[in-house]
Order: sequence, then C-alpha cells, then structure tokens
Amino acid sequence: MQLPIEWLPAQGAPEQLMLLLHGVGSSGAAMAPLAQALRAEFPQAALLAPDAPHAFDDPAAAPGARQWFSVQGIDEASRVERVQAALPGLLDWIRQTQQRLGVGTAATAIAGFSQGGILALETALAADGLAGRVLAFGARFAQPPQQAPRATTLHLFHGSADPVIPAQHARDALEALAALNGDATMDIAEGVGHVLHPVLAQRAIFRLRNHIPARTWAAAMGAVPGLPVSDSDHDHD
Repeated sequence: MQLPIEWLPAQGAPEQLMLLLHGVGSSGAAMAPLAQALRAEFPQAALLAPDAPHAFDDPAAAPGARQWFSVQGIDEASRVERVQAALPGLLDWIRQTQQRLGVGTAATAIAGFSQGGILALETALAADGLAGRVLAFGARFAQPPQQAPRATTLHLFHGSADPVIPAQHARDALEALAALNGDATMDIAEGVGHVLHPVLAQRAIFRLRNHIPARTWAAAMGAVPGLPVSDSDHDHD
C-alpha cells in the first residue's frame, strides 16, 4: 500500500504506533487533520495513513480515490463477505509495520473513518490484541459481534445526524459489546453528519489519554491479595 502519510518522531524511536484508515472514495492524505491532532498530543508516536489497496470503482470518482472494498450493489450479506476478503492483507500490513517500526501491539492504535472504521473494528474481532485500541469514526461492524475482544479497547465516535451510517449502529455496537463484557466507549456529537469532525477527534484524544482499559483494571485488582475483581470494579464509560 502507498503511504501518503508516514510521520515519525522528530527524535528517538516511536513509542506508539497510530494507523489511520480512510473512508471509501478517499485516500490516506485525507486523514491529515486527525494525524495532525494526534501528533500534537503524542509527539513520540509514529502516524501512518495508507491508501487503500484498490482504486475506487465509481465511474465518477476523482483521480486517486481508493477503496478497501467495493460498495457496488452492497447489502448486509455481501458486506460481511467483502470485509472478510479485505482483512487478511490489512492484518499482514499492520504486523509488518509494527515489526518495521519496532512498536508492540499494546502500543498500537488503529483508527478509521467510515469504511476504514469498519475495517478497524473488524481487525479487533479477527485479531484480538493486534492493537491496544481501536477508534472507529462514523463506522459500524459488518455484522453484530458474537464475541468481544479481550485485549483491545474499542472507542466509537459518531455524529448524531449521520445519514450514511446512522448513529444507531454505534449505540447497538456498544450495547452488544457490553452484553459480551467487552471494553468499549461511545461518543456521539450532536448535529454532526458523516464527517470526521474536529470535536470527535478531540474526544478521541480524551479517550486515549484518560480511559483506563478494563484489562488494566483487572490486572491491577488481581495484584491485590484477597481483593476480588468484578465487572463493577471499573468504569466502562
């Protein structure tokens, strides 16, 4: 995959790896505003935004528009099939990038908008723990999750007025993950449509800085002799 954005720390080795996946009909360069916001807060992070591997198959597409999978004639069943076909190549690239830059899985965050967010969410189900955090903006699961990741925290960000992927998908995902004892948060921006809005980017930074993953709480509580761990011992936001 081409890499229009690969920003490394000014000095020293990367301490975190943040991978940004664009939406359908777009390109990695479109993730620059989010990359800039993250870079300002996490200067020792490596920030990469690849172009999706396929040219956008809309005849009216602008030059350079890319897609992770086709949306021509897509429905609920074919979405699952197309996402599953797109995942192996993305997972291989993520692992290769972690190895190349020397950043481990726990220090990796995968963020995606729209179609890129769908892929980001599905990486957590297909390869639990490949990233410590997944941040999905204006996205959805290809199908309702049957199990929740145990080593990846999911952060859902959505506009309440999104006409492309309605915010109800985020609400349903949070409810499903909670029922499966998953670790997830949700932020919905009132009046925001299907855009990676700056207010959602700021909420993402807040979550990265302030949300303590449930697995971290569990490990800490388990280290205290005689202290039981229960679901109520931590805040799922």
